[in-house]
Amino acid sequence: MSRVGKYPVVVPAGVTVSLMDRTVVAKGKLGELKLALTDHVDVEIRDNEVAVAPRGSDRQARTLWGTTRALINTMVVGVSTGYSKSMEITGTGYKAAVQGKELILNLGYSHEIRYQVPEGIKITCEKPTLVKVEGSDKQVVGQVAAEIRGYRGPEPYKGKGVKYTDEVIRRKEGKKK
Repeated sequence: MSRVGKYPVVVPAGVTVSLMDRTVVAKGKLGELKLALTDHVDVEIRDNEVAVAPRGSDRQARTLWGTTRALINTMVVGVSTGYSKSMEITGTGYKAAVQGKELILNLGYSHEIRYQVPEGIKITCEKPTLVKVEGSDKQVVGQVAAEIRGYRGPEPYKGKGVKYTDEVIRRKEGKKK
């Protein structure tokens, strides 16, 4: 039995959750998110709670029960408070700047990297070495942050590159004479 799926998702004030044709829609101050349901789970909305139940007792239904509940909870939190990832850029001459809907990165290459910011995502640079990615969809925020980090990941000898602020880079000792 799912330990995650059996608890209902509590809907905070300012967020509305509705069910339309096997699609859960969450609306809040930060936007609107949708989730298409599979045939293995049922969703019931009552009062300020969303309950998820499996349709059968097969393995697939039990697996998707907890997953669906977690995805609905992620949507509710996303449209009410949102998600963010902070990244730090380390290295001589490495910097970032936002111009319109583009993030411009100088990461030690012979050219600057221009990253087009997707819809629903907000990128800010308080300092040239700090980048913050914000949005209501947790998956998209993580994907954008991973793509930015992928341009120049942190290396273990000097620590140069783009890393998450809460990430710990294991440092290696260099060559010895």
